Amino acid sequence: MACTLSFNRCTLCFATIRSMRILPISLRKIQTQSPASTNEETADIVISGGGMVGTAMACALGHEELLKDKKIVLLEAAAKKSYNVPETFSNRTCAISPSSVDLLSSVGAWQEVEQMRCHPVKRMQVWDSCSDSLIAFSKENLLDDLAYIAENDVIEEALRRRLEAVSDRVDVRYQTSAKSFIIPGVTPGHSETHQNSWVTVGLQDNSVLKTKLLIGADGIFSAVRKAGEFHTLQRDYNQTAVVATLQVDESIDNSVAWQRFLPTGPIAMLPLSSKYSNLIWTTTPDHARNLKEISEDSFVDAVNDAFWHDRDRNDLVVKAGEMFQRVLDTAGGTFQQLPPSVVGVQPNSRASFPLVMTHASNYVLHRVALLGDAAHRIHPLAGQGVNLGFGDVACLRDLLAEAVSNGSDVGSLLHLTQYETSRQRVVIPVLTTIDGLQRLYSTDFTPVVLLRSLGLQATNSMGFVKDYIMKGASG
Repeated sequence: MACTLSFNRCTLCFATIRSMRILPISLRKIQTQSPASTNEETADIVISGGGMVGTAMACALGHEELLKDKKIVLLEAAAKKSYNVPETFSNRTCAISPSSVDLLSSVGAWQEVEQMRCHPVKRMQVWDSCSDSLIAFSKENLLDDLAYIAENDVIEEALRRRLEAVSDRVDVRYQTSAKSFIIPGVTPGHSETHQNSWVTVGLQDNSVLKTKLLIGADGIFSAVRKAGEFHTLQRDYNQTAVVATLQVDESIDNSVAWQRFLPTGPIAMLPLSSKYSNLIWTTTPDHARNLKEISEDSFVDAVNDAFWHDRDRNDLVVKAGEMFQRVLDTAGGTFQQLPPSVVGVQPNSRASFPLVMTHASNYVLHRVALLGDAAHRIHPLAGQGVNLGFGDVACLRDLLAEAVSNGSDVGSLLHLTQYETSRQRVVIPVLTTIDGLQRLYSTDFTPVVLLRSLGLQATNSMGFVKDYIMKGASG
């Protein structure tokens, strides 16, 4: 099984969260009473939310032989899409880790992605604008890929195609969303949590679904999380991510992921093809607005300047770094490569979104489980958001399959708690590390710059440490 089984609740969550000084979200309740209706159905599992993670969950359950006799319903508010790969690239992309490739391959979706389009990342370079310190990652001899960059639309289409192969097992209801929930033990007047107490989902057409297990994969503003009154924590980074599709100089092999830490936030360029890359530029809200409003030529100049300028360079830190590098004296040390020049921006590809971190203190209740952004949303600087969501999918699928093989109730807290424990042991260290990096690199204060620069140099010189980091990022 992909998930380590344990009956112990994860106590790490509260200790780490307290140290982060995160403010709780006000828990806004949605309507929790079921509408009066005689149109009532039952399902073993209902998944609310048909984005990448929710669709992957439905697909994984539908292709699991141990669950072939279970009725699974996927609720998707949007209409069914007819998708053909366009000539232009979408600005909504993600870096798919090897473990996520394994999940998608297990249901046949990765083969669909490859038939459409994705692009390998063979090397990654991260460096500091305030110094010469950097860290580079690559697989031995550059034969294996670190990750793959794929458009969200391509992944969603691949999963939809594989859902059609199990249409007899998974009932996908497009243009359908929940408008009310009755959750045993949470909703007033429904305090019982015995085996016969199921979750009631009221749909917008006034029909009712009763289910043994409700899976909330409905994003950062999850209605399932609100209805379940999950205690949720949030940090507003006061930053905005600007995304765009860039055209780059084709004279350089475009298989490297580039990330530079600026005092206002990291800027990253991810390869989409031999001549196009995806930009994710984290900056201040005011600067983000300006980047969206300026001309295309000015935008291209701004991106090139952000990757190449030396205005933030701290001479004291640079000299200290040079002396430290001589002490390290690493054989075959890493030399800084320069990113390709940006020569254009795809028209109408610029967009932006605010950055916040959210985390539910618990991922499960009796007959309820949260997945992906509904359970945890992290800063995009490490590109791990969707990979954590796909990890949730693989873990929950395996535990539900084991529960069924043992004759257990799929909505029982016995195995749902194991899912929560296993996933929090993965998610919380990633969340706290990324949050710490965001804080560490959001300053140009010389003592801090010196410490982080020397730390980055030391890490880059220790191959076993980099291998450990890559293993963690790969899932």
